[in-house]
Amino acid sequence: MYCHYCDREATYAAEKDGIKVGLCEVHFRERLEELADSDELAALREKLDIDRTE
Repeated sequence: MYCHYCDREATYAAEKDGIKVGLCEVHFRERLEELADSDELAALREKLDIDRTE
C-alpha cells in the first residue's frame, strides 16, 4: 500500500466503512500535527475534560 499523498510506501493505514487509506511516516506526522492544533480536538478535550488534575 502506498501513501495517500505521495508515492512512498505506507507506514500507517486507517480503515473506515471498508475504505483503507495509507500514510507514510512524513504525512502521518503532518496530519497528526494538524489534528493536534485543530479546534475539533480542543472541543473534544473540553467535552471529555481531559485536562483535569484529579
